[in-house]
Amino acid sequence: MGLYERYLACGGVVATDSRTLQGGEMFFALKGENFDGNAYAMKALEAGAACAVVNEAADLPDDPRLIKVADTFTALQELAIYHREHVKPDGSLPVIGLTGTNGKTTTKELIAAVLSKKFNVTATKGNFNNDIGVPLSLLSITPQTQIAVIEMGANHPDDIAKLVRVSRPDYGLITNVGKAHLLGFGSFEGVKAAKGELYKWLAARDGSVIFLNADDADLTQMARECACHVWSYGIQYEGVQILPTDAAHPFLRLVIEGTTVETSLVGAYNATNVLAALAVGRYFGVPMADAFAAISAYKPSNQRSQMLQTQRNTLIVDAYNANPSSMAVALDNFFAMRAPRKLALLGEMRELGDASAKEHLKLVKRLADAGTPALFVGEEFGRALDAAGLGRAAWYPDSPALAAALAANPPSDTLILVKGSRGTKMENAIPSL
Repeated sequence: MGLYERYLACGGVVATDSRTLQGGEMFFALKGENFDGNAYAMKALEAGAACAVVNEAADLPDDPRLIKVADTFTALQELAIYHREHVKPDGSLPVIGLTGTNGKTTTKELIAAVLSKKFNVTATKGNFNNDIGVPLSLLSITPQTQIAVIEMGANHPDDIAKLVRVSRPDYGLITNVGKAHLLGFGSFEGVKAAKGELYKWLAARDGSVIFLNADDADLTQMARECACHVWSYGIQYEGVQILPTDAAHPFLRLVIEGTTVETSLVGAYNATNVLAALAVGRYFGVPMADAFAAISAYKPSNQRSQMLQTQRNTLIVDAYNANPSSMAVALDNFFAMRAPRKLALLGEMRELGDASAKEHLKLVKRLADAGTPALFVGEEFGRALDAAGLGRAAWYPDSPALAAALAANPPSDTLILVKGSRGTKMENAIPSL
C-alpha cells in the first residue's frame, strides 16, 4: 500500500505533534534544528496513531506501522501536492492562494466566511502558513470541499515561490506589501519580489485570476509586470465610504453601494481586508446580501483587531505581530479614535535588520509629537528613547515587567492600544488592565 493509500486509510488525518493525537492519524516524524520527531514515533503509535512516517536512517525497530522514507519533510510536501491534485477526480478544486505583509489571516478568515455562504470551504486554520502548515492545510481538504483558501507566509526571498509549488493556486490575493522581516528579505524591494512570486505563478497558468487592490500602486505595478488577469477592488476604486467611529460605533463601518455594513473589526485599515473578501465573494457568485451578512457576523480572535472591555479600560488588542507598516496604520487608527485618555503599549518590532533602529526611533518620535502617552517593551525601543533624548522611564525589558508596573499603578477609564511583535508577548500585559 502506497503512502497516499495509507493516508486515505487514516481518514485523511495527519499529525506532526505526538501530544495532539486523538487516535487513527498518520503521524509525520519531522526533524528540525531543535527537535527530531523520529524520537517520538513509537510514542505516537502507543498514543493511537495508525502509522508513522519516519526517516529511514533513524534508529527504529521493524514495525509494519512505520513507513520509512528518505526524508519525512519531503514526503509530507509530496503527499500534499498529490492530494491537492487528486482529491477531486476531475481536478476541479479551486484553490485561492493568499499572502501579504499585513492582514493575511484576517482577510483569509473573511474570505472563508463570505464563501461559506455558498460553498463548502476549507481554509488554513489559524496561521498555519509556513512550509509545514501549508501542506497540512492542503491535506485537510476533503472530497466535499468546493473551494480551498490557503494562506502563505514568508520570511525569506524564496518562501512564497516554494509554497506556490506546493499549493498550486488557481487564484491569488496579496493583501499588501510593506516593511516586515527586512532581516530576511534585505529590503522593501525584496519583500515585493518575494510576495510577487504568487503573481508570477498565476501569470503562467491559463485561466488564473488575481484579486487586486486597485488603490495600491505597488500591487498594481506588480500585477501589470506579470500581465495577470485581475479582478479589482478598493476603497477609492469602488467609491466606498468609511464612517467615523465614536463611542456608540467603535467598530469599522463601511457604506458600500448604498448599504451600511457593520463589522466587529477595529481600525479603518481593515477596510481593504473586508473589500477583498467581498470581491472574492462577488467573483464566485455569492449574493451580496449574504456576503454583507457574513462580514457583519465575523468576530476577530487571537489578538487581531480585537476590542476588549475590562472592568476599568477599553483595549484595542492587535498584539499578534507587528512591523513598521502595521504599526503605522494601527497608530493612525488609534490617534483618530476619540477618548478622554489614551495609552499605547508597544512591543519592539523584530527581524528588521539594519532598518530596526531607524524604524523604532520613528515610532517613538511620532508618539512624542502626538503627545500620546506610551510604554515600550524591548531593547530596540530603549535605544530609540535614548536617541530621542527622552530617557528610559517609559521602557521595560519585557512584557512581564510591564505587566507588573501596570498592576502596581493600574490605568482607568483609558483607551489602550496593545501591539508588538509575537516574540514580545504583549498579551502578558492584558490581565493588569
